[in-house]
Amino acid sequence: MLTVKAPAKINLTLEVLGERPDGFHNIRSVIQTIDLGDSLGFSLSDKIEVTSLNPDFDPEKSLVAKAAARLQQVKGCSEGARIEVEKNIPFASGLGGDSSDAAAVLLGLNQLWPPELKPVQLVDLATRLGSDIPFFLYGGTALAEGRGEKVAPLPSLSQSWVVLLVPPLPGVAGKTKQLYSKLKPSHYTNGEITDAMVVGLTRGEVSPSMLFNTFENVAYRFFPKLKVYKEHFLKLGAENVHLAGSGPTLFSMLEDRSQAEELYTRCRDQKMHCYLAATLSSLDGL
Repeated sequence: MLTVKAPAKINLTLEVLGERPDGFHNIRSVIQTIDLGDSLGFSLSDKIEVTSLNPDFDPEKSLVAKAAARLQQVKGCSEGARIEVEKNIPFASGLGGDSSDAAAVLLGLNQLWPPELKPVQLVDLATRLGSDIPFFLYGGTALAEGRGEKVAPLPSLSQSWVVLLVPPLPGVAGKTKQLYSKLKPSHYTNGEITDAMVVGLTRGEVSPSMLFNTFENVAYRFFPKLKVYKEHFLKLGAENVHLAGSGPTLFSMLEDRSQAEELYTRCRDQKMHCYLAATLSSLDGL
């Protein structure tokens, strides 16, 4: 069986530059994969079949089957595949789990089904499936622009440790779209925050104080009790707490592993849903 890892991500910066004529928004973001991730196994079959031992995983709502069917169509392939999804990334958390799974499907089935598509063809297919998916074909540290589909690899972030806090909040349908709709023109920025992060990565001079996510302007009113969880996270010793993507996951990034482990332990002892992860420098993607 062919196995492909599907890592979670955090946004080191996430700026919204403004609304586009097509109703989407232009963004400028530095995205970073972490070693919390799903795992997808692939084997040939006579049809596309998606399975998971996780009872909360719904293939009908996931991009996994859609990505497989689209790739099968593009390749003109008559073969199917059995796709086994091991879920570790929490659902609807802002960590990009579904998009990462879809990218893993493209990478895995591109190897399993001939003919093998060129990288530029995979990126084009990923773009049509979802704005976040192209990034996961690359992984590591990258700059995302446009709707998020324009991706340029960046120098790797020096390994850092990330403590993730996942508040037990009810899921919200169309969460990301709703957050975008609540942004005001005063929340739009010109990309300079992301530019500073890119320069810092080039020089190897990045600090947690450089992190930024414009959704934090509206998320604490949008998600009930999210502010309470942030305050508790801070009381436990977290610093520079930020929203992961469109949330509701919160994270604190630390340069010292022992400090990260201590923070994670304090959160876990408080029965909080938390993870300890490390940043990734590269992936076996494109």
